[in-house]
Amino acid sequence: MMRLAAHIIRLIDRFYLPPIDRLVSRQVFRYGMCGAANMAWNLVLYAAVYNLLLGRRMVDLGVVAVSAHVAALILVFPVSFFNGFWLNRHVAFRCSPLSGRTQLGRYALSVGGSLLVNYGCLKFLVETCGIWPTPSEALATVVTTVYSYLAARYFTFRNAIRE
Repeated sequence: MMRLAAHIIRLIDRFYLPPIDRLVSRQVFRYGMCGAANMAWNLVLYAAVYNLLLGRRMVDLGVVAVSAHVAALILVFPVSFFNGFWLNRHVAFRCSPLSGRTQLGRYALSVGGSLLVNYGCLKFLVETCGIWPTPSEALATVVTTVYSYLAARYFTFRNAIRE
Protein backbone atom coordinates (compact mmCIF):
# COMPACT_ATOMS: atom_id res chain seq x y z
CA MET A 1 0.00 0.00 0.00
CA MET A 2 2.88 2.36 0.63
CA ARG A 3 4.07 1.90 -2.94
CA LEU A 4 0.62 2.94 -4.12
CA ALA A 5 0.84 6.07 -1.94
CA ALA A 6 4.28 6.87 -3.38
CA HIS A 7 2.92 6.53 -6.93
CA ILE A 8 -0.05 8.75 -6.11
CA ILE A 9 2.25 11.38 -4.58
CA ARG A 10 4.50 11.36 -7.65
CA LEU A 11 1.48 11.69 -9.94
CA ILE A 12 0.01 14.57 -7.95
CA ASP A 13 3.35 16.36 -7.67
CA ARG A 14 3.67 16.39 -11.48
CA PHE A 15 0.87 18.94 -11.49
CA TYR A 16 2.34 21.08 -8.71
CA LEU A 17 3.73 23.67 -11.10
CA PRO A 18 3.85 27.46 -11.34
CA PRO A 19 1.76 29.41 -10.58
CA ILE A 20 0.13 26.86 -8.27
CA ASP A 21 3.30 26.41 -6.22
CA ARG A 22 3.25 30.11 -5.37
CA LEU A 23 -0.41 30.08 -4.36
CA VAL A 24 -0.71 27.00 -2.13
CA SER A 25 1.62 24.72 -0.20
CA ARG A 26 2.40 21.24 -1.47
CA GLN A 27 0.36 19.79 1.39
CA VAL A 28 -2.72 21.86 0.54
CA PHE A 29 -2.33 20.90 -3.12
CA ARG A 30 -2.06 17.20 -2.29
CA TYR A 31 -5.06 17.47 0.01
CA GLY A 32 -7.05 19.18 -2.73
CA MET A 33 -6.13 16.58 -5.33
CA CYS A 34 -6.92 13.71 -2.97
CA GLY A 35 -10.18 15.38 -2.05
CA ALA A 36 -11.06 15.92 -5.71
CA ALA A 37 -10.36 12.27 -6.51
CA ASN A 38 -12.38 11.09 -3.51
CA MET A 39 -15.19 13.52 -4.38
CA ALA A 40 -15.31 12.32 -7.99
CA TRP A 41 -15.42 8.69 -6.88
CA ASN A 42 -18.06 9.58 -4.27
CA LEU A 43 -20.24 11.33 -6.86
CA VAL A 44 -20.05 8.38 -9.27
CA LEU A 45 -21.02 5.98 -6.47
CA TYR A 46 -23.74 8.33 -5.21
CA ALA A 47 -25.30 8.68 -8.66
CA ALA A 48 -25.15 4.91 -9.23
CA VAL A 49 -26.70 4.11 -5.86
CA TYR A 50 -29.37 6.83 -6.14
CA ASN A 51 -30.35 6.16 -9.74
CA LEU A 52 -29.63 2.47 -10.28
CA LEU A 53 -29.74 0.72 -6.93
CA LEU A 54 -32.49 2.74 -5.25
CA GLY A 55 -34.27 3.80 -8.42
CA ARG A 56 -34.91 7.25 -6.88
CA ARG A 57 -37.51 5.69 -4.54
CA MET A 58 -38.02 6.08 -0.81
CA VAL A 59 -36.44 3.34 1.30
CA ASP A 60 -38.80 1.86 3.89
CA LEU A 61 -36.81 0.61 6.88
CA GLY A 62 -39.91 -0.52 8.77
CA VAL A 63 -39.56 2.03 11.54
CA VAL A 64 -38.89 4.98 9.28
CA ALA A 65 -38.89 5.75 5.59
CA VAL A 66 -35.79 7.44 4.21
CA SER A 67 -35.73 9.50 1.04
CA ALA A 68 -33.62 8.07 -1.77
CA HIS A 69 -31.14 10.95 -1.73
CA VAL A 70 -30.45 10.48 2.00
CA ALA A 71 -30.33 6.68 1.69
CA ALA A 72 -27.76 7.02 -1.11
CA LEU A 73 -25.67 9.29 1.11
CA ILE A 74 -25.79 6.71 3.92
CA LEU A 75 -24.84 3.82 1.63
CA VAL A 76 -21.94 5.65 -0.05
CA PHE A 77 -20.54 7.05 3.19
CA PRO A 78 -18.42 4.03 4.34
CA VAL A 79 -16.57 3.85 1.03
CA SER A 80 -15.90 7.56 1.06
CA PHE A 81 -14.81 7.42 4.72
CA PHE A 82 -12.13 4.78 4.37
CA ASN A 83 -10.91 5.99 0.99
CA GLY A 84 -10.61 9.54 2.33
CA PHE A 85 -8.80 8.44 5.49
CA TRP A 86 -6.27 6.40 3.54
CA LEU A 87 -5.57 9.22 1.09
CA ASN A 88 -5.25 11.81 3.86
CA ARG A 89 -3.03 9.65 6.04
CA HIS A 90 -0.71 8.34 3.33
CA VAL A 91 -0.68 11.17 0.79
CA ALA A 92 -1.73 14.59 2.13
CA PHE A 93 -0.68 14.40 5.81
CA ARG A 94 1.77 11.51 5.71
CA CYS A 95 4.27 13.04 8.12
CA SER A 96 1.94 13.42 11.10
CA PRO A 97 3.53 12.21 14.36
CA LEU A 98 0.16 10.92 15.65
CA SER A 99 -0.48 7.18 15.72
CA GLY A 100 -2.79 5.65 13.13
CA ARG A 101 -5.30 4.75 15.83
CA THR A 102 -5.41 8.34 17.11
CA GLN A 103 -5.72 9.64 13.56
CA LEU A 104 -8.58 7.24 12.78
CA GLY A 105 -10.48 8.27 15.92
CA ARG A 106 -10.01 11.96 15.18
CA TYR A 107 -10.85 11.39 11.53
CA ALA A 108 -14.10 9.70 12.58
CA LEU A 109 -15.00 12.76 14.67
CA SER A 110 -14.16 15.23 11.92
CA VAL A 111 -16.01 13.14 9.34
CA GLY A 112 -19.00 13.06 11.69
CA GLY A 113 -18.97 16.84 11.51
CA SER A 114 -18.54 16.68 7.73
CA LEU A 115 -21.47 14.30 7.49
CA LEU A 116 -23.67 16.69 9.46
CA VAL A 117 -22.61 19.59 7.23
CA ASN A 118 -23.21 17.47 4.12
CA TYR A 119 -26.58 16.22 5.38
CA GLY A 120 -27.74 19.73 6.24
CA CYS A 121 -26.67 21.08 2.86
CA LEU A 122 -28.29 18.16 1.02
CA LYS A 123 -31.59 18.51 2.88
CA PHE A 124 -31.61 22.28 2.28
CA LEU A 125 -30.65 22.11 -1.40
CA VAL A 126 -33.01 19.26 -2.33
CA GLU A 127 -36.00 19.91 -0.09
CA THR A 128 -35.95 23.71 0.25
CA CYS A 129 -34.30 24.88 -2.97
CA GLY A 130 -35.67 22.10 -5.18
CA ILE A 131 -32.30 21.27 -6.77
CA TRP A 132 -31.87 17.71 -8.08
CA PRO A 133 -30.10 15.36 -5.63
CA THR A 134 -26.90 14.63 -7.59
CA PRO A 135 -26.01 18.29 -8.28
CA SER A 136 -27.03 19.06 -4.69
CA GLU A 137 -24.58 16.46 -3.45
CA ALA A 138 -21.85 18.04 -5.58
CA LEU A 139 -22.55 21.50 -4.09
CA ALA A 140 -22.77 20.09 -0.56
CA THR A 141 -19.43 18.36 -1.05
CA VAL A 142 -17.74 21.65 -1.95
CA VAL A 143 -18.99 23.27 1.28
CA THR A 144 -18.00 20.22 3.28
CA THR A 145 -14.50 20.21 1.80
CA VAL A 146 -13.61 23.55 3.39
CA TYR A 147 -14.71 22.30 6.81
CA SER A 148 -12.94 18.99 6.22
CA TYR A 149 -9.56 20.54 5.36
CA LEU A 150 -9.59 22.74 8.44
CA ALA A 151 -10.50 19.77 10.64
CA ALA A 152 -7.79 17.59 9.06
CA ARG A 153 -5.08 20.24 9.23
CA TYR A 154 -5.72 21.47 12.75
CA PHE A 155 -7.23 18.42 14.47
CA THR A 156 -7.02 15.00 12.83
CA PHE A 157 -3.45 15.19 11.51
CA ARG A 158 -2.28 18.02 13.76
CA ASN A 159 1.43 18.80 13.73
CA ALA A 160 1.96 17.09 10.38
CA ILE A 161 5.22 18.25 8.88
CA ARG A 162 4.51 20.53 5.95
CA GLU A 163 6.32 19.39 2.82
